Amino acid sequence: MRQTIVRNVAELPTYGYGPRSGPWWGAMGFMALEGMGFAIAIGAYLYLYAVNPSWPIGASPPDLWPGTAEVVVYLLSIIPNEITNRAAHRQDLAKVRTGLIVMALIGIALLVLRGFEFAHLNTRWDNSAYGSIVWLILGLHTTHLATDVGDTVVLAVLMFTRHAKPRRFSDVTDNVFYWNFVVLAWLPLYVLLDWVPRL
Repeated sequence: MRQTIVRNVAELPTYGYGPRSGPWWGAMGFMALEGMGFAIAIGAYLYLYAVNPSWPIGASPPDLWPGTAEVVVYLLSIIPNEITNRAAHRQDLAKVRTGLIVMALIGIALLVLRGFEFAHLNTRWDNSAYGSIVWLILGLHTTHLATDVGDTVVLAVLMFTRHAKPRRFSDVTDNVFYWNFVVLAWLPLYVLLDWVPRL
């Protein structure tokens, strides 16, 4: 008769950080899909740019100040985002709460700036192919921005409740990771939407 060894795994953690976390892999897949969506939209924009003798079609280039202000805020947001990430790894609840509130406010400010950017595109979505692709690309990125802001607000609220358990700190690091994707996605889109029409 064989003897069976049973190990007690009750003390093993039920969560992990980065690649040791299931939600992290979900976020990676989500970002890969979103990245492909952006690549397709950018390809469509560049195709339209290449086949039209004048660009932008029937409009002046968008005003620079909203997109440029967003770039500045996005780049500066990396600092509190990384502070929040480090606090989450240390499971420092007070600093994570503060970081999530700061990041939620930054996200809301960026949504307000995005509203100004839509208003200063100098074209409507139904004006021309140029207007349609610009509104599509900006709308795609706005969806990602709004999604992350919503996730940040939900996490901030959870961290002020009894649900502020160790595994939530892993969720915070995943949120930080996704925010970095939102920032990095905006930089080439800013060049495409605000500077290419000026070439």
